[in-house]
Amino acid sequence: MTENAISPPEEGELVVATVKNVKQNGAYVDLDEFPGIEGFIFIGEIASGWVKNIRGFVRDGQRLICKVMRTRKDGSSLELSLKSVSEERRRTRLQEWKNEQRAHQLLKVLGEKISWDSDTLEEQSNELIDAFGTLYSAFEEAAMQEGALTNAGFEGDWILPFIEIAIENIIPPFVELRGILTLSINNTEGISVIQEALLSAESLSNAEQETEVKCFYDGAPSYRLELRAPDFKIAESLWDEATKSVIDRMVAAGGEGSAKRE
Repeated sequence: MTENAISPPEEGELVVATVKNVKQNGAYVDLDEFPGIEGFIFIGEIASGWVKNIRGFVRDGQRLICKVMRTRKDGSSLELSLKSVSEERRRTRLQEWKNEQRAHQLLKVLGEKISWDSDTLEEQSNELIDAFGTLYSAFEEAAMQEGALTNAGFEGDWILPFIEIAIENIIPPFVELRGILTLSINNTEGISVIQEALLSAESLSNAEQETEVKCFYDGAPSYRLELRAPDFKIAESLWDEATKSVIDRMVAAGGEGSAKRE
């Protein structure tokens, strides 16, 4: 994607801006995510109340989170507001920007590792952003869930090293594993046996340890097992424990059971 292809931000959007020139009546800024587009923060939009000295609020080189108030027709310059952004929204937006910068660095590391040229790197970045919303989300999903990239339609030898980099560098809110349980039993109590076996897996959920196990009916003899855990080590252990619990109960009742991860 070339710089000319980047659309300017819309009114009301929060943007990351770097102060380049502070004047008495306001501050000129560059928009970090929109090359070639600048903004101006009028002194009345710097802070609530009277601003005696603007340099007490903004300085050259400072990174800010601003709200877009108005855009020029050519999209080359924006009127911005600093005071309209709450501290909570500022922190959240700034962290999102930092995450995205980090993700691009990680993809660059991957590109160097597997000898991607700059065009391939940019193309792959754009495809991941299209699929996951942001590049950081692509890394986060890869770290959280097995098969996230292949389920999104991606393929190639780069997927495994991508996942390895994600797991090593991204701390996801949770890890998710999914799989199919194939269960069968030939007796009049078969349904009850299967229900009890699945409930034994779900009983392994633990709120204090932030783990959760859920089972779903996919159509006999297939049942879906989904679990969440804080990290891969705990998730792997929980998967083994949950599937063993189900299969052991099925076998003990004279039935059969197997498990396969997605």
